[in-house]
Amino acid sequence: MTTFGKLVRDRIPKIIEAEGRRPLVEVLSPADYREALLAKLIEETAELTSAGGDAFLDELADVFEVLRSLAEQAGISVEQIVERAEGKGVERGRFRERLFLVRVDPEP
Repeated sequence: MTTFGKLVRDRIPKIIEAEGRRPLVEVLSPADYREALLAKLIEETAELTSAGGDAFLDELADVFEVLRSLAEQAGISVEQIVERAEGKGVERGRFRERLFLVRVDPEP
């Protein structure tokens, strides 16, 4: 027996059953689902930081799916997120210039 205690994609229990094993799953309450999604975001982001090559795209897709699920759970569309990101990009800039703020000195 292997214990996981984490949110999994919807088809994972069927995949486990197809392998001849028996998964035990629970359906989370909305509050627990949100908490599990946030934990999953941390997990997937950690995996993204160490991924390279094709795995980078896979992990990026996993992060995107978690973000999409968080948005859906909160009643926010992906289009709303893109629109907000565009607005912030115009107002505050993007991250394209690779600027790394080291410090801010007080005025002389």
